[in-house]
Amino acid sequence: MSPDSTAAAAVHVLDNPVWAALTGPSGGFAETGPAGLSARYVEDASPFAALADPEDPRAWADLAALAGPDAPVWVTGLLTPPEGWTTVATVAGVQLDGAAVRAEAAPEAVRLGPADVPEMLELVELTRPGPFLTRTVELGTYLGIRDRGRLVAMAGERMRPPGWSEISAVCTHPDHRGRGLAARLVRAVAAAIAERGERPFLHAAADNTGAIALYESMGFTLRRRPHFIGLRTPTTTPPA
Repeated sequence: MSPDSTAAAAVHVLDNPVWAALTGPSGGFAETGPAGLSARYVEDASPFAALADPEDPRAWADLAALAGPDAPVWVTGLLTPPEGWTTVATVAGVQLDGAAVRAEAAPEAVRLGPADVPEMLELVELTRPGPFLTRTVELGTYLGIRDRGRLVAMAGERMRPPGWSEISAVCTHPDHRGRGLAARLVRAVAAAIAERGERPFLHAAADNTGAIALYESMGFTLRRRPHFIGLRTPTTTPPA
């Protein structure tokens, strides 16, 4: 095995989860750069893109070619964009490992699908749990809890690297907080993940201390501190 391949083998899938997902279980939602060194989710599924190797200038050129000139791109990790890229936003985050979380079905939870998207988008707009678009529901299992027919809480799966699944879009309507709905849904989604022989993880904004405290009380443990970075590609696309 060459030194380069040894280094690549040492990279954990959660160190580059978007790339691992788009080149693995979520490949059906991937658009790939012309050189095969970058990928992004299809429109309206997720705003995230990824690089095969963030240290490789060719991967950045490939992503610029994929996205087009002066285009918005979101990446996650501990990245320093090359010259010509514009950083629009940086959100400090945490990545939490859910190996110790007790997975447990929630009998009151219902499976959500495309027909529920308008209600899901309304709840996301109200609670701001993170990116959720019209096709995000297709990325994995999404569960919700209704009160008198109204969707008041939900959680589901987004990034799915091999052997893992990210619990995402965890949110509860403000009028229904304090009832443990989020925790029940997180455990229920974790149960669906465990049934496939996979392991749950999640991301949260580092300043969302309330949510992090909830997750830690459930058994999630800190794995790393990535950043979510909003960029604009160079105005002139270099050759990939």
